[in-house]
Amino acid sequence: MSSVVNVADIFGENVFNDAVMQERLPKKTYKELKKTIEEGKELAATTADVIAHEMKEWAIEKGATHYSHWFQPLTGATAEKHDSFISAPRSDGKVLMEFSGKELIKGEPDASSFPSGGLRSTFEARGYTAWDCTSPAFVKKDPEGTGAILYIPTAFCSYTGEALDQKTPLLRSMEAINKQSVRLLRLFGNTTSQKVIPSVGIEQEYFLVDRDKYLKRKDLVFTGRTLFGAMPPKGQELDDHYFGAIRERIAAFMKDVNEELWKMGVSAKTQHNEVAPGQHELAPIYEQCNVAVDHNQLVMETLKQVAYRHNLHCLLHEKPFEGVNGSGKHNNWSLVTDDGINLLDPGKTPHENIQFLLVLTCVLRAVDRHAELLRESASDVGNDHRLGANEAPPAIISAYLGEQLEDVLTQLINTGEAAHSLKGGKLHTGVSTLPDFAKDATDRNRTSPFAFTGNKFEFRMVGSRDSVAAPNVVLNTIVAEAFSDACDVLEAADDFQMAVHNLIKQYASEHQRIVFNGNGYSEEWVKEAERRGLPNIKTMVESVEYLTTEDTVQMFEKFDVFTRAELESRAEIKYETYSKAVNIEARSMIDIASKHIVPAVIHYVTSLANSINQVKQANSNASTVVQDKLLVQASELLTDTQNALEKLISVTDEVAKKEIGREQAYFIMQEVVPVMGQLRKPVDELEMIVDKSMWPMPSYGDLLFEV
Repeated sequence: MSSVVNVADIFGENVFNDAVMQERLPKKTYKELKKTIEEGKELAATTADVIAHEMKEWAIEKGATHYSHWFQPLTGATAEKHDSFISAPRSDGKVLMEFSGKELIKGEPDASSFPSGGLRSTFEARGYTAWDCTSPAFVKKDPEGTGAILYIPTAFCSYTGEALDQKTPLLRSMEAINKQSVRLLRLFGNTTSQKVIPSVGIEQEYFLVDRDKYLKRKDLVFTGRTLFGAMPPKGQELDDHYFGAIRERIAAFMKDVNEELWKMGVSAKTQHNEVAPGQHELAPIYEQCNVAVDHNQLVMETLKQVAYRHNLHCLLHEKPFEGVNGSGKHNNWSLVTDDGINLLDPGKTPHENIQFLLVLTCVLRAVDRHAELLRESASDVGNDHRLGANEAPPAIISAYLGEQLEDVLTQLINTGEAAHSLKGGKLHTGVSTLPDFAKDATDRNRTSPFAFTGNKFEFRMVGSRDSVAAPNVVLNTIVAEAFSDACDVLEAADDFQMAVHNLIKQYASEHQRIVFNGNGYSEEWVKEAERRGLPNIKTMVESVEYLTTEDTVQMFEKFDVFTRAELESRAEIKYETYSKAVNIEARSMIDIASKHIVPAVIHYVTSLANSINQVKQANSNASTVVQDKLLVQASELLTDTQNALEKLISVTDEVAKKEIGREQAYFIMQEVVPVMGQLRKPVDELEMIVDKSMWPMPSYGDLLFEV
């Protein structure tokens, strides 16, 4: 029987957090570090040495022998290089355990082997990692508890200073939104708030399958998704998996995941079954933006590592199974001051909350002006299979405000004044033993990609395996731009009250087209969005164009978040990532179809033909109508499979002839992807015919329901 865990006792036990620093650091050193964290000042070398020494001593007490600068290159994963604490051996053969301030603050991994989009040549290897002291260091232990590594969250840049990672632009964007938010608060007379921080909560969806079955599916092993697979008799039609009772094996897995995360300071709070069979969700409590991004990477890594220990495999692909819901992650974003004021809290009477209405309309302006860029921030190879289907937000960016706020904006637009706010009232249950309770003034809309949910916006388009850094970089920067433009107008105004009133009405009127409270899954909305002039970008490849438009470049350069070169490099990396990922999928389909599926179907057809002959030899009058029909059907589908396979081989061979980058990506999207669909169709039909004992891989039913 497993031991009972007291969460309060273990939470953050492996984190070099504020409490540990207060306890272990000299008061002067602690104050200097806090000043660096709060004001962004450079840390003195002597102070860094003291911090490094205490961090090393603490980590060694936790069993650590090595440290690692933990960073997020443009691969979609994290990276780490482990160095031991030992120094050069002394003359007596002993070694000291040392860790200097210089080693804490700066590392030097090889930059040439990570994606750079042309920023670095292969022979230009030098790159630097720099300590992000606003995200606490932590110790990660192996499952047996016999070894541990001290992880130091860092940013990663090239020798020439360009960002080669997700963290650097995120920190830059946080500085931009902080500066412009404080500027706006000062206009409203707030002189006490010194800092505004983007607060983020990330809901993570994932699938779990049995590891032994996973290893028999080469498509899952090579690409993370099933390239073939017929639907089982039961899918998610009954909605019985959503919030259903969690199976014992999965509950044991979740328990271990939670304990691992709690020890590393990740506030995992909510867990439940998601819509699709085999699908689940984990959500933490809101945190400072960069810490939330780091912690989400830890969540994904921990899900995979713990799954392995339970003989499970965690699938983070956005669409691992055709025909059932895919996985995303909901990025809940708000702005909070250092003294606890949420800029997106409407209060009880939002029509009277002028500061909130300006913030709200600025956000709408930002989303409307940069809808294409926001869509691009959620683009991913796997997300192309998910966005726009009746399971996820549409590829059209719109904002849901709910009845209360939409009514307030309508009043402002129509009359120039907002005189009232809709009230929620009471919800009467009709059962005497159940209490009546306060009803919210606004419902929720799960079909909206960008929904206001009380005191935050929920950006629901992000893919399940993606870093949430890119969407938050975009959100922070486009809203910083909107705040900056508003402040320019208000600072120059003679009558502030009249100017802010007019600006709210102007922004509400000009950007009303982005507001949509209806069913985002409907065809009617697609037509209505087109009438409104809203973009509908359906693929990753098409979205990448918007990373390097003049408007995008000017905005990011104005707020020192990206340079033109950094944006162009990221666009190049995105094109290459798409091409490589789909090319791997296409070649995996060729390999699986050629070596496994076609031989299996030939074996089945041959067995069927032999059976027909044997029946006729035994009794010439016996009917073989059923066998004959199956033989014809299987043979025809086998021919279709072979023809599509040869076509896929041919078109895939053409990929290498295209120029790497945009040209190759568009060729793959337009020519290769459709042929992959042509190969899948007859194979999935064959799976429904061929004897299960002869089919070369576990079925959807095996994977989704036998966990």
